[in-house]
Amino acid sequence: MKRMGHGWNVFAGPIGIGLGFALLAVPLQAEAPDTVHVGTFSRAQAGGSFPDSWKPLTFHKIDEHTEYSLVEDDGTVVIKAVSRGSSSGLTREVTIDPKVYPIVEWRWKIENVLHKGDVTTKQGDDYPARLYITFAYDESKIGFLDQAQYELARLLHGQYPPTGAITYIWESRSPVGTMVPNPYTDRVQMIVLESGADKIGQWVTESRNIYEDYQKAFGDDPPPISGVAVMTDTDNTQESAVAYYGDITFKKAAGD
Repeated sequence: MKRMGHGWNVFAGPIGIGLGFALLAVPLQAEAPDTVHVGTFSRAQAGGSFPDSWKPLTFHKIDEHTEYSLVEDDGTVVIKAVSRGSSSGLTREVTIDPKVYPIVEWRWKIENVLHKGDVTTKQGDDYPARLYITFAYDESKIGFLDQAQYELARLLHGQYPPTGAITYIWESRSPVGTMVPNPYTDRVQMIVLESGADKIGQWVTESRNIYEDYQKAFGDDPPPISGVAVMTDTDNTQESAVAYYGDITFKKAAGD
């Protein structure tokens, strides 16, 4: 079975397994009363190792991997991703209650958009920048027929895949605000936050209520967050892309 175009699959999906519970996720909510720092790249050294338990996320049957490194940009250390017809990501396993910390914030920058990118097709399922957030397995949210697939995945890989995922993407032409299922699986819902080339070369700060986005995407309250990943990929379109990712944090909602 093909990898899910960077989507999610209970049988062999790298996002499902890579962001699941292959390792014991570290509870992060005690880190700070108001903010959970998930990706503190700015505290790392340019050219050094990735911080905070971030690790490579690679895909079955894809030999060409996106290159990730820590670089200094405008005086701040960030992640630089270079993709040349390749695909891979960086991921960190976490345990975060989205009811307590519903706001996710980060910043990103791209050097180009993809000419062949298309959110509606498997062939166009590439983006210069995307942020994944996965949600822990919850049997109550899985249909009876799908439960057998989840159980098979647990037997094959030693852990359940997540219930689902939200992916925030920088798209080529789809309108900002578009929410569509990944062309490989409706258990991954994609939300277009930026579109087109108008902001190329500019740092853009994003802030999303992941709790509300999950409700809109899946019609239910979310289970705990189980993982976060960044990914720049061009393996389907065979194009090239360069992107940068800044720090990633989860916060309490205003007034909490």
